Amino acid sequence: MNLEWIKVFFAAFFEVFWVIGLKHADSFWTWTGTVIAIYISFHALIAAGKKLPVGTAYAVFVGLGTAGTVISEILFFNEPVKLAKLLLIGVLLVGVIGLKLVTKEKDTEGAEG
Repeated sequence: MNLEWIKVFFAAFFEVFWVIGLKHADSFWTWTGTVIAIYISFHALIAAGKKLPVGTAYAVFVGLGTAGTVISEILFFNEPVKLAKLLLIGVLLVGVIGLKLVTKEKDTEGAEG
């Protein structure tokens, strides 16, 4: 795995925080944390998109963020666990891994970044 994919995973990690924040933030500090998570998440995604195909990077970002958000809701917010939901998250993650495996970085040697 290279640095650009790590940026996508980092962006997806923070996506989980801001999506949960949009639902659960109820004070100045929780909203501040949500806004910071949005900034970090999109900054990392935009940086990765400079060398990865944007569509694939975004699909991986959203897929991982979705899976992380659903799992976090189950673990931390008492969302009901349903086998169908877990199986569909598994299918989603297989698709995300497949996209990552078949996607190559853009050759940006000599380009200004």
